Amino acid sequence: MIGVPRRTPCALLLAACTLSFAPFGHGAASPEMAPKAPVQDFVAPPPGSYGLPPIQRVPEGLVLDIDGRRQAFSRFTTGRVTLLCFMYTYCVDPIGCPLAFETMTTLRRRLLENPERARQVRLVSLSFDPTNDDPAAMKRYAGALADPASPLRWHFLTTRSVTELKPLLDDLGQDVAVELDEHGRPTRVLNHTLKLFLIDARGRVREIYTSAFLLPEVMLNDIETLLLETADR
Repeated sequence: MIGVPRRTPCALLLAACTLSFAPFGHGAASPEMAPKAPVQDFVAPPPGSYGLPPIQRVPEGLVLDIDGRRQAFSRFTTGRVTLLCFMYTYCVDPIGCPLAFETMTTLRRRLLENPERARQVRLVSLSFDPTNDDPAAMKRYAGALADPASPLRWHFLTTRSVTELKPLLDDLGQDVAVELDEHGRPTRVLNHTLKLFLIDARGRVREIYTSAFLLPEVMLNDIETLLLETADR
């Protein structure tokens, strides 16, 4: 397809997400810390009027689902258009994981307005922290959103260890760092750049969104653009 230029400068904006322990939950601990969504001040181009060139292939690896079953990561990144987010169950930063969760929830609601379309899409949340976010913790966090009967599946995944997680992070360019205290000892505060990866049915990353560009209308149009591309083949 020949389309309008992409909004690459916006998509490359980075924002740090600072994480600390909090009770299990999807959002912030107080109204003041509620997710702060960016404002869309332009009209998004319609689906199919532009192209989304492939960026890279999603790496191979092994993950655990909420029932503790070890499965190939490719099972969750191929066969459907996929929106992937790395996260922590205990993140409370308003421009971090809660914002990503709110954005994905909005997209889920919009996509479910058309169940046939929803069946061609999946959402995936993969934890940065396999030590604390084991399958049981991910299952609590997911709640009813992981309903296997839903037309739009949302998979909440973790890994057995940091050793198994690290190649996935490295290959996708997803950074994460442990903050040190004044004595150089690791704390329970971690920093990472918030990124959501839009992946086509062939397992290729086609767009990367950061916190400054989590615009549901634009993201929905990107998803539909990939669906139209699949239908044209």
